[in-house]
Amino acid sequence: MSDNKTINIDNMNCPMTRPIIGKKTDIQTPELWDFPMDYPLSIIGHEGHKETLLDEVKLILGSLFPDFDLASMTVKASRTGRFHSVRCNLYLTHAEQVNKLYQMLDEAETVRTVV
Repeated sequence: MSDNKTINIDNMNCPMTRPIIGKKTDIQTPELWDFPMDYPLSIIGHEGHKETLLDEVKLILGSLFPDFDLASMTVKASRTGRFHSVRCNLYLTHAEQVNKLYQMLDEAETVRTVV
């Protein structure tokens, strides 16, 4: 005999998702961020845009983080070679940097996703 129970979450008073506060690229859980911090970032580009992805990411990071060493970024191909990612480690000091970074990456034509 099984002890499995089914719980109907529709009747519970705890939403499974939080409403977005501000822009979709803004930090939604500020209590989880502890500034200043090192922040690893992987920016995945659209298929076939290796060089333009790297150039666009350099422009964005160079404008937001003037002291960032652009030569420290690495580019890696996906397992199939269809996509490329730019990887870097940023030093963040406040939430507005994160919000602006994700806004600019969201608006970038060559960026597919950021993790």
